[in-house]
Amino acid sequence: MVKLRLRRVGKKKHPIYKVVAADMRSPRDGRYIEAVGSYDPNINPMKLNFKDDRILHWLRKGAQPTDTVRTLFRRSGLWLRWSLMKRGDDETKVQGITERWQMAQADRSKRETERKARRAERKKAAQAKAPEAAKPAPAPEAPAAS
Repeated sequence: MVKLRLRRVGKKKHPIYKVVAADMRSPRDGRYIEAVGSYDPNINPMKLNFKDDRILHWLRKGAQPTDTVRTLFRRSGLWLRWSLMKRGDDETKVQGITERWQMAQADRSKRETERKARRAERKKAAQAKAPEAAKPAPAPEAPAAS
């Protein structure tokens, strides 16, 4: 059985992964049939590059993605496209739905960055207030001993 899975490449403590179509009996970094994409988790936002036509080719032939690869496909919208194609929708409908999904993802990421900026501003304002409130009160002077 052919699996679509990750193959680790890159430096020590700095992994980069290739998405490959491989026989399920071959080792993780061993022999593979075809490289169909890449995944770099080290940058923010993570970088996903897929050969969509080749991935869909392998899925049509019965290749099974691993859980992690399926999650990456969902993040890129490829799994939505595959699900619609498998259901039998025509190409124009699939294209329209995936475009709407991509616009919704762009809106979601924009809202997320705005939310993070507001949260950072509130945190900065709270830290500016905190030192004033945390100042110790002046100690009362002790009476002078004669």
